[in-house]
Order: sequence, then C-alpha cells, then structure tokens
Amino acid sequence: MASTRIREARETDCGDILRMIRELAEYEKLSHQVKISEEALRADGFGENPFFHCLVAEIVPAPGELQGPSVVGFGLYYFIYSTWTGRNVYLEDIYVMPQYRGKGIGTKIIKKVAEIALHKGCSQFRLAVLDWNKKAIDLYKSLGAQDLTEAEGWRFFRFEQEAVKKLAG
Repeated sequence: MASTRIREARETDCGDILRMIRELAEYEKLSHQVKISEEALRADGFGENPFFHCLVAEIVPAPGELQGPSVVGFGLYYFIYSTWTGRNVYLEDIYVMPQYRGKGIGTKIIKKVAEIALHKGCSQFRLAVLDWNKKAIDLYKSLGAQDLTEAEGWRFFRFEQEAVKKLAG
C-alpha cells in the first residue's frame, strides 16, 4: 500500500510545483494572475538566499509497485516579522490535488510548517484563504486557527507592480 511523505522540495520539483500552482489558480478562478515560471521558482527558492521555502507531499508506492514517487501537493511558505510578536511564518499557498484530498495530506503539510515555525522560534503561523473556500476555512479552524477577519476586522491589501513603480517614483 502506498504511503504519503512530506519533505522539503528540491529544485527538481519545480515543474510539479508550477503545475500545482496553476491547478490551484484554476480552482480559485484566478488563472489569469499566474505569471511565475519554473525558472523563477528555481532562482527564487533554491539559490543562496531563497525568497521562499516549500514542502511537497509525495505518494510513495509500496515495495514492489512499479511507479516511482509522485508529488501530489505542496505548501509554499516564508518567514515574516511582526512588530508586535516577532518571528512569524506565512503559508502563501497550500494545495493538494483533488483526487488526494480528504486523506489528511493538507493537514500533514500544515503540521510540518508548524514544526518548522517552532524550530525557527516563530510565535505565529499566518495564512489567508478566499472567503468562499468553506472547506479550507473549516479545516484551518478545526486545527486551531483564528479567523482574523471575524475576530479583529483585519483587511489585507496589496500593491500591484504598476502601483509599486508609481509609489517608488
């Protein structure tokens, strides 16, 4: 029987990670926003000073099965800093392919990020979710996450590249 392994992504996983980023964007109805390339993932995640870290969920076949391991999910995270609480980790994206959902793989990825956060001395683990993704919201709440929109009224903003250029002068 096959098993699931959560491991640090390797540079050779970038093709699978990009495929799943595109699948996630399609699921979120935001495919038009994906501009990243496999080359950018390699440069930004696996260089001397990586901008992000990534875990992958891999299905490992049972001994004697012919196919090799296959990557079926990922969690891309990075470290941020809170002026109130210090070190934090931010889970930018988590994704498990539809046919592997409901098997605890997403929970395993989240728990591994939590382990890493504690090891790095982080006081908080942050993430965002679209308001219509009830399954994900329910999962995060069941794992102990607090909905900051409900609890504190926080709203998140971003500046797109053109706005950044204008601001920078």
